[in-house]
Order: sequence, then C-alpha cells, then structure tokens
Amino acid sequence: MTPGQLRAFCLSFNASVEEFPFNPETSVFKVLGKLFALSSLDARPLTVNLKCAPEDAIRLRAEHPGLIIPGYHMNKRHWNTVTADGELPDRVVRELVEDSYDLVVAGLPKAERLRLDRP
Repeated sequence: MTPGQLRAFCLSFNASVEEFPFNPETSVFKVLGKLFALSSLDARPLTVNLKCAPEDAIRLRAEHPGLIIPGYHMNKRHWNTVTADGELPDRVVRELVEDSYDLVVAGLPKAERLRLDRP
C-alpha cells in the first residue's frame, strides 16, 4: 500500500478528517474528534497505528510477527502498529483500518453514531 492509498482509504470513511496536531509529518485520522489511525506517511517503512480489540491485537501480532507489533507510543493493549508497505497484503491493511474506524465509532455516544448514519 502506498502512502497516498492509505491516506485516501482513511479519508473514505464517513466524517473522517486528517489533522496534524503533533507535527506536519504525522497524519492523524479522526472521526468526530476521535483518533482511529495515525501515520507518518513519508516514513519508510510505511506504518500506521490502529485501534484493535485486545484479544485480536495479541492474535494479529502472533500471526504476523514483525509486521504487526504493539502500538508505538500508544496503549499497547488497544493499539497495534501495522507495517503497510511490506509483506502484509493490502486487503489485510484495509480490513485493519476499517476495524479501527468501526471500534472508534462504536465507542461514540449514541447521538453521534446516529448522526454518522444520516446521508
């Protein structure tokens, strides 16, 4: 996956935005103010921090050693750092980004979730 593809995919979700609260190099993708993906798109290798259910985080790390690791500078129970331009298929990266978005949306207040469902 290229940096452009990762950025476009993160921004394809309903109400997602890209912000730069840390520095100009670190893209923070949010939905209604809540972080679901974080990446330095110019870094090599390309990695992205993604939210993950704790039981899935451990399983994914075991299934993809070196490609999915505990979240760098994040709560390691709930976040993974995923290498997006390596051996991991793009399909898997897209599924993990979508899962992260869905987990964040599920944690939003009901009124905000309903607002996302409106066209």
